[in-house]
Amino acid sequence: MRIDDCLAGVKTVGITGHVRPDGDCTGSCLGLYNYIKDNYPQIDVDIYLEQPGAEFNYLTGIDSIKNEPEDKIYDLFFVLDCSSFDRILPFESCFKKASKTMCIDHHISNSGFADECVIKPEASSASEVLYQLLDSSKVSKNAAECIYTGIIHDTGVFKYSCTSRTTMAIAGELMEKGISYTDIIDNSFYTKTYIQNQILGRALLESVMFYDGKCIFSAVSRDIMNFYNITGKDLGGIVEQLRLTEGVEVAIFLYETGDKEYKVSMRSKNTIDVAKIAMKFNGGGHVRAAGFTGKGTVHQIINSISNYIEEQFSNM
Repeated sequence: MRIDDCLAGVKTVGITGHVRPDGDCTGSCLGLYNYIKDNYPQIDVDIYLEQPGAEFNYLTGIDSIKNEPEDKIYDLFFVLDCSSFDRILPFESCFKKASKTMCIDHHISNSGFADECVIKPEASSASEVLYQLLDSSKVSKNAAECIYTGIIHDTGVFKYSCTSRTTMAIAGELMEKGISYTDIIDNSFYTKTYIQNQILGRALLESVMFYDGKCIFSAVSRDIMNFYNITGKDLGGIVEQLRLTEGVEVAIFLYETGDKEYKVSMRSKNTIDVAKIAMKFNGGGHVRAAGFTGKGTVHQIINSISNYIEEQFSNM
């Protein structure tokens, strides 16, 4: 299946991704948006997302993102990098009204909720899956920047286990489009504000190791977030830094989103399947990177997770 075939005869297209869009969600959605704008000027295309972080402001089309659903019926509505319908809830009306829906994803937990689905769990990112559905000769520099951004964010700049030979080959093709790949990596992946560095330092200082040093967790409360005047968007990268702790196999980071409610992110290095654990809590993700919304106190959530970690360790 090719995106160009899907667009034949289509007059209106809508695009969305998951709530709290990360680099892959933002990159894949804007990559498709730019591809359609560049090659199909006759198609009326809209992109809907919660506003991505400021680190992605260099991406072409970022100013065209709509944060509220419009009362339109689309011929074709795309959902990218989203494993379940409940993760597009802000824009569910656009999805439900569309004449045809299509999902492009790489999450193993995606059971398929659109009319047509392309789900490749072996792929590094939704951006990688998307690129393979496009005519590479028609991918502009603008679209390439978006797709490359998505790939580097979901591969941790090509160091996660999801990175494959195919991933690297696609990255090479995107680089040949003339993108500023060094700046993209530095500015969108590594650069942090002073406040982000402060909260990172605090999260590391207050982290706790358990299970004989094989696991580590840290949590940030709403009071702390309010003190620093930050949102969940400012907390990216903390769980990855925790994962880099010597001897740690599983890293867990939580931040409070409501009364006894936390956004939980998990990372593992070599052996523990955190996606399997996340699915126990109605979450999802990848073998080495997953998450869910947890209910209870921090220690109640950590205790529940640790039971499943111990279960996997005992079966090795």
